[in-house]
Amino acid sequence: MGSALILKQKIKRVGAGCVSPEYLRTVSAVALLCGAGLAVLSAPAVAQIDLSQSAQQAVDTSQPMLLEAKELRYDFDNDVIIATGSVEIYFDNYTLLADRVTYNRKDGKFSAHGNVEMTEPDGNLILADNLTLSDDFSEGFVNALQIDTPQFTHFVAESAERSNDNVTTLRNGTYSVYKKAPKPPLWRIKSTTIIHNQQKQRIYFEGASIELFGNTIAKIPYFSIADPSVGRKSGFLLPRFVTKNRLGFGAAIPYYWSLSPTYDLTVTLTPLTQQGVLGQLDWRQQFDTGSYNVSLGGISQADPSAFNGSSGDVRGRFIVNTDGSFDLSQRWEAGWDITYATDRAFREDYGFARFGSAQEVSKLFLNGQTKRNLFDANAYAFQISQEDNPSPTQPMNPIGPFSQVNADLQEKQPFVHPVIDNAIYFEKSVVGGQLNYDGNLTSLTRQTTDAFSVNGQNRFRGVEGTFSRLSANLTWQRTLIDPIGQVFTPFAYAKTNLYFLANADDNVTALSDESVVFRGMPAIGLEYRYPFLATFNGGNQVIEPIAQIIVRPNEAEIGELPNEDAQSIVFDASTLFEWDKFSGFDRNEGGTRANLGLQYKLQFDKGSFISGLFGRSFQLAGQNSYSVPGILDSTGDSGLQTAGSDYVTSLYFDTNTGFRVGGNARFSEHDFGVERAEVSASGRYGPASTVLSYAYLAERPDAGIDEQRSELVGALNLNLQENWRVFGSLRYDMINENIVQDTVGLGYDDEGFSASLSYGEDRSRNNGEPVERIFFFRFGLRTIGDTSLSTSTSDSSPND
Repeated sequence: MGSALILKQKIKRVGAGCVSPEYLRTVSAVALLCGAGLAVLSAPAVAQIDLSQSAQQAVDTSQPMLLEAKELRYDFDNDVIIATGSVEIYFDNYTLLADRVTYNRKDGKFSAHGNVEMTEPDGNLILADNLTLSDDFSEGFVNALQIDTPQFTHFVAESAERSNDNVTTLRNGTYSVYKKAPKPPLWRIKSTTIIHNQQKQRIYFEGASIELFGNTIAKIPYFSIADPSVGRKSGFLLPRFVTKNRLGFGAAIPYYWSLSPTYDLTVTLTPLTQQGVLGQLDWRQQFDTGSYNVSLGGISQADPSAFNGSSGDVRGRFIVNTDGSFDLSQRWEAGWDITYATDRAFREDYGFARFGSAQEVSKLFLNGQTKRNLFDANAYAFQISQEDNPSPTQPMNPIGPFSQVNADLQEKQPFVHPVIDNAIYFEKSVVGGQLNYDGNLTSLTRQTTDAFSVNGQNRFRGVEGTFSRLSANLTWQRTLIDPIGQVFTPFAYAKTNLYFLANADDNVTALSDESVVFRGMPAIGLEYRYPFLATFNGGNQVIEPIAQIIVRPNEAEIGELPNEDAQSIVFDASTLFEWDKFSGFDRNEGGTRANLGLQYKLQFDKGSFISGLFGRSFQLAGQNSYSVPGILDSTGDSGLQTAGSDYVTSLYFDTNTGFRVGGNARFSEHDFGVERAEVSASGRYGPASTVLSYAYLAERPDAGIDEQRSELVGALNLNLQENWRVFGSLRYDMINENIVQDTVGLGYDDEGFSASLSYGEDRSRNNGEPVERIFFFRFGLRTIGDTSLSTSTSDSSPND
C-alpha cells in the first residue's frame, strides 16, 4: 500500500511532517484506496502526512477502493489500518460491510469482523461473522458464513476458503433453493465439501446427502450440478424411469452437451429389461432468424414377439422427427414439422421417450400476414398409428371391388401437395361496403379409395387418384342503420371452383368422367336486425329479432365431385346465420334460404350477463343442397335436409366472477326431441376449480350411426393447505353406463420442489381390447432437475 494519509480534520503533528504515534481518530472518515495508497477524501482544510518512503510509488487508480467508516485509525508500529463503525468498502463491483475492518499492509490482507456482508459482482451475497480477504479480493477465508445468490439459492457452511479469484470451497455446508422464511427449507443438500468453480460454472458436492422434510432420503458420494446462474451446461441430467408390460423396467439416462451458445445435443440411453437399449439423440440449433430441432430414436428389440399382432413385431425399429421455423422477413415465416417411424405402433410403444414433436401429421408451411392480407400454404403427409384390422363380417364393408373397412388404412391417407389459403380485406370501400377475397388451392393424391357402405349404398371418404381444386370467393357487405334503430345488412358473394381430376377410381361411377370441371355459385342476401333496449336499475336488456334471406341458384354437380374438406356438418345456434353452412370449399349451399332467430341479452352493471338465441332455417325455393347426398352423404340427418330445419338454441350465463355455464342444442322439427346437445360449465370457488361438460348425439341412420351417444366429462382441481392440491378427471358413457377414462392424482408445488402422483385408466376403445392402466410419478428439485416414473399395464377385460 502507499503512504499518503489525508484526514478530514486537523491532526496532531510531531516535528516536521510526522504524525503522533498514537492512533488518529475522526468522527467521520471516507477513504479512497488506490492499489498502492490510501487517501481519506477531505474537506478544504486538510493536512497531508507522508507515512513512508513508499509515498513516491505510483498509485494504480484503475481499480479504486472506496472506504467509509465512522472511525479510521492507523497503527504505525504494526503497519495496520483499522476502520470501525458501519464500515463500507467498495472495490471493483465488490461491496463489503462490517462493524470493523482491519487492513494489514505487511501481508496485504483485510480482516472483517461483526455482521459481515459482502456482495460480489455476480450478485452473490455473503454473510459471515468473520472474513479474511486479500487486498484484491481474489483470495480469502470465512468462518460461519451464508451465501445468497440472485437465483434464490443459499449456501451455509462452518467455513469457506476462496482461491484464485475463482474457486470457493465450503466445509460442512448445506445447499438449498428457498427464499428466507421462518420455517426450514423443505429439502436441502448437506455435504462435507462444496466446491463452487465460477470459471467452470459448476458446483461439486463431496460426501453429500439429500434431505427431505429433515430426513435423509439419499446419500451420494460425489456429484455436481451447473451453477444456478447458468442456463446451459454440459452434464448428466436426472434419469427418468418407466415400466410397461412389453418393455419391462427401464431408466432413461440423458447426457446434455452444451456445444455452443447456439446449438446443443442430448444423448439418452434407456436400458429396458425385456427389449434391450433404446437410444435417442436430440439436436437443437438456434439462428438469428429461427431455429430447428432433430430427434432420432431407435432400438434393436430383444423380443419382437412381445408385439405379436402389431406392426411393432420386428427386430429393428426407429423414429425421426425434425421441426423448425425461420423468419424470411418481418411478415413471412417458413418451416416444417416432419415425423417418420418404421411402424405405426412406435409412438405408442415408446412414447415415454418424447421424440420431439412427433405425431401422425407431418407438414411443410409458408405463411405471411399483414393487417389486411393473409397467405398460408401447407403440405401434409399422414402416418397413422391405427393398425389394420379388417373383418369380412364387418357390416359397413363396401359393396364391390373396394378395400374392406379397417384395411389398407395407411394407403387411404392422402398426400396434400399443397393446400394454400389467401385472404385479402380491401382497404377502400366498394359501393359503401366492405369487399373481401378468399382463395384456396388444394391438391392431393390418394393411393386407395376409402369406401364404406350404409343401408346398402356405398359412401366414399376419399377416392384414389390425384385431385386439385382452385377456389376464388368474393364477398361484399354493407351495414345501414335507419333513424329508429333498424339494422339492414345487404350482402353478396360469388364462389368459383375449378377442378382438375386425374387417375380417378373407375369403380366410383358417380364421379364426373371429365378431367376439368368448373362450378360457380353467385348469391345476394339481406340481413335484418331490430334491437330493443330496455334499461333498469342495475343493468339493461336487449331483445333482437334477426331475419336473413339468401337468394342463389341450385348447387351443381352434387355427388359428381370429390369432397375432401366439407365432410363435417354441424348445425347449431353458432352456424344458424352463416351464409353457407358447409365447412369447406368442396360443397356450396344452393337455393333460396331464410334464417330466422330471436336473440336476447340481459346485462348487469357489475359485468355478469345472460344471453340466448333461438332460431330455425327454411329452404324457400330451389334444390336443398342438404337433402341431396354427395359421395359421402355428410348432410344426412344434419337437421337441414328438410324444407323446415330443426330448431336450434343456445343459452349462456357468466357471473364475471369465475363461474360460467352455457350450452346449445338442436331439437327435431317433428316432435321437438333432442337431436344434439352440448352443455359446459366451469367455475372457481375458493380453492376449487372445476370444468364439467355434457354431450348428447342422437342416432344418425343416414350416416351409419345407429346408436345414441351420451357422455359426461369432468375435471376438478382442489388446492389444499398451502402448496398441496388434488386433481382428477372422469369421462363417463351414460348410454352404456361405463367409465371410459378416469384419472386421480395428488400434487405438491412450491418455489423449490414439485411432485405429483397420478393414476388413470383408459377404456376408450371399448371393443374387447385391454384396459390400459397408467401410473405416473414426477419429482422435481429446482436447480437439480426433474425425474419421473411411468408405468403402463393392460388387462384383458376392458370393463374390469
